[in-house]
Amino acid sequence: MKKTRPSASTSYDSEEVYELRKLVMEGEGQHLEFKHKVSQPEKIIREMIAFANSEGGTLLIGVDDNGTLAGVKYPDEELLLVRQALSQHMKQPLVYHDSLIELTPNKFVLRLDIPPSDNRPLYFTDEKNQHESFVRVEDKSIKASLQMNEIIRRKRLNKNIRFYFAEHELALMKYLEAHKTITLQEFRLLTGLSQYAASRKLILLVLANVLKITATEKGDYYSQAG
Repeated sequence: MKKTRPSASTSYDSEEVYELRKLVMEGEGQHLEFKHKVSQPEKIIREMIAFANSEGGTLLIGVDDNGTLAGVKYPDEELLLVRQALSQHMKQPLVYHDSLIELTPNKFVLRLDIPPSDNRPLYFTDEKNQHESFVRVEDKSIKASLQMNEIIRRKRLNKNIRFYFAEHELALMKYLEAHKTITLQEFRLLTGLSQYAASRKLILLVLANVLKITATEKGDYYSQAG
């Protein structure tokens, strides 16, 4: 999908402010993030990547963490910082739609709507040409593991998954009945498998909807699906 060119348009409709207040009252979560301003453009890009790699979401610039509609005075400058950071840190197209909501004649909220990417996982590229990916988990954008990125990529391709429910899988299910969650390293210790083999089995079980993967700041946790 081609990258869309941002084209912000100011709205003077008070109904949009009313709808904005309703949205903000929901609080930050899986599909919503607040930023006071674009003081750290790289963080904005990481948030956008996390939404694009997950279920999509909305980023509101000019809203405080507590939901106060602070607004920004120069929204065009805020948007320019976002565009420049995207150009600097993204090698893949990141599709989004931007719009402005007028709070007062000199205060605006910049709204960025990011749909799930057709090309996920997307990656953030730093100054050393190192690549990182992010996913949205509740109200946080979490760095994605290699396993998470592989799951995202293969889910997008939507291919049939085949696996054999044998000794290691049975040991895993028995473990989860007692412990609820397991990490990759715990699965390795449980089965004696190599890092690669253990990782591959967990990935296949997630793709087959036997397991679900949850990203956290401490690493991925696997649990029974459903």
